[in-house]
Amino acid sequence: MTPAIRRLALITHVVASVGWLGAVAAFLVLAVAGLLGDDMQHVRGAYVAMDLIGWSVIVPLSLASLLTGLVLSLGTEWGVFRHYWVSIKLVINVVASGVLLLHMVMVHRVAEAAIHSTWTGDALRGIRARLIGDAAAAAIVLLVATALSVLKPRGLTARGRRLRRERDAGRDVAAVTSSVRA
Repeated sequence: MTPAIRRLALITHVVASVGWLGAVAAFLVLAVAGLLGDDMQHVRGAYVAMDLIGWSVIVPLSLASLLTGLVLSLGTEWGVFRHYWVSIKLVINVVASGVLLLHMVMVHRVAEAAIHSTWTGDALRGIRARLIGDAAAAAIVLLVATALSVLKPRGLTARGRRLRRERDAGRDVAAVTSSVRA
């Protein structure tokens, strides 16, 4: 990967990942407003907006984050399975994206119910409360992934240690070969 392409992929990954976190924060605010709001028109609007934000912003950003993260890990020295923090971020992203898709089914169900004129504030109260918990948990998980990206904790996987030994052994052979020629 050329340096320019690597920078473009990195910028795209950071924008998608941080955008995903920001959109989840907005989703959380709407979920709280939807559950605790007094004005039924605002409550209904919150759930319709959550459905729209979820499918139009959060899901695409989660998939963009996953795709660009894979591109970066495959195209740079970090690798997918060389460093624990990269592998953990991959697992977080895959699981979070999968759970998000399942979660969006509930969001859509609540939004569809909110559209009907007969809907009352008591309808689907348990699911509406769960939306708050799910969004809060998603925000925490995404903050952990962000912290891993920033801190890059040390620790090579077994594969990473093996690849490093092979690389170092190759350097030793090259050094011996060049000193013999001299």
